[in-house]
Amino acid sequence: MSHVVVLGAGLAGLAAACHLVGDGHRVTVVERESVPGGRAGQLHQDGFIFDTGPTVLTMPDLIDRPLRAAGSSLAERLDLQLLDPAYRGFFADGSQLEVRHGHEAMRAEIHRECGSVDAAAFDEFVAWLRKLYIAEMPNFIDRNFDRPTDLLARPRAAAQLFALGGFGRLGPMIRRRFQDERLHRIFSFQAMYAGLAPDDALSIYAVITYMDSIEGVFFPKGGMRAVPEALAGAAEDAGAQLRYGTTVAELLRDTSGRVRGVVTDDGERIAADAVVCTLDLPTAYKYLLPDVRPPRAVGGLLGGNYSPSAVVWHVGVRGVPEGKAHHNIHFGHEWSGAFQDLLKRGTLMGDPSRLVTVHSLDDEEAAPEGCSTLYVLEPVPNLEVGRIDWEREREPMRERLLGFLEESGYPTDVVTEHLVTPLDWQQQGMAAGTPFALAHTFPQTGPFRAPNVDRRVPGLVFAGSGTVPGVGVPMVLPSGRLAALRVREMVG
Repeated sequence: MSHVVVLGAGLAGLAAACHLVGDGHRVTVVERESVPGGRAGQLHQDGFIFDTGPTVLTMPDLIDRPLRAAGSSLAERLDLQLLDPAYRGFFADGSQLEVRHGHEAMRAEIHRECGSVDAAAFDEFVAWLRKLYIAEMPNFIDRNFDRPTDLLARPRAAAQLFALGGFGRLGPMIRRRFQDERLHRIFSFQAMYAGLAPDDALSIYAVITYMDSIEGVFFPKGGMRAVPEALAGAAEDAGAQLRYGTTVAELLRDTSGRVRGVVTDDGERIAADAVVCTLDLPTAYKYLLPDVRPPRAVGGLLGGNYSPSAVVWHVGVRGVPEGKAHHNIHFGHEWSGAFQDLLKRGTLMGDPSRLVTVHSLDDEEAAPEGCSTLYVLEPVPNLEVGRIDWEREREPMRERLLGFLEESGYPTDVVTEHLVTPLDWQQQGMAAGTPFALAHTFPQTGPFRAPNVDRRVPGLVFAGSGTVPGVGVPMVLPSGRLAALRVREMVG
């Protein structure tokens, strides 16, 4: 039985562990924190529980797959609640628009708020999104590439993506379909998940819009932290060993350069036939492969275009907000100019749009009785393009976010709080101070993205948001499976 060490108990590492143990490997997961989760972590503070990573959960079948590989299932491990509305959009003119679950419910919402023409356009939009997803997911997302020419191995799918306009630009495509500007924002803000302005993102990333606007947004009982806990539990029950509070200091390599295991920070040597590394790729090359020149696609060290970062303010407050959904998007007056601030000028958005997630509305453990847990996110430049002194800007940002909450009708009697800036992300090992890794520009997409193997370092496989297929929960879960397939190629 071959032994595989997985570095990191985040979603990618845990998915990889589930698939690896299902393939018959002996698996050890090494995690520096005391709990599973990685970027999908948690914070306990003054009686409040905060989910510190992703807050939007879509495509639960992608969680079910690694669970089943480990002999378990989604139904056994998680209790999911469908959120309807998935989002409540608040606009600068005072209007609101909800993203409702189901074709008919969303069509009715559009008809009521935007008119019959846009409601009819929605029918065609849904059909287009479904075709895009069916062509894209199995052929270009959930697949390993060895070279760019592998795109030609499935010419019918590639031709279909071209025919669907998948390589056009998302923003203009949405504007051609809908008249109401609010719909332009509701159906294109997801480009930010790919690290791009809607006018710069390829239309193939409308697949993210499909995932949340059509397939639905869910919330697990116990909070988002329940997802890594479920994966970790399944992996352990199937025989994997999870070692928390353990940091890997270096890779063990033989004279040929092949990886043979890891060395922990206390000097323990753990032998392995293969290692799956889920560290942010520039960090992995810098600290674990200092003698290997990183590929340009890795970014940071030798170029590359990083996603924007975010300030996240975790706030425990007295009171419960009225008229708010689980996920609330507050759009500013400005749209395209705000992205110019963020991505080109490297400044704070002059008129920002913000996300407020109220976990405690659906998680009774998240806050004491009569209180609420708020997750307030504002996109900000990453540390490579940004010109912001976060030591000085930290408190002014906090005051602006407090004023925004008050103006928007949220309770602001703060009991406890924790503010995260790009400097904090950087200190956690995230290149350019962003938790969203490399942006999904065309040269950093699919087979052009940083690969999950480096042929110069046999025995090492990468997983996570920095490599294929990309950023976000629906991407890093398949990333773990793709890493397990690479291990299968290496050691059988």
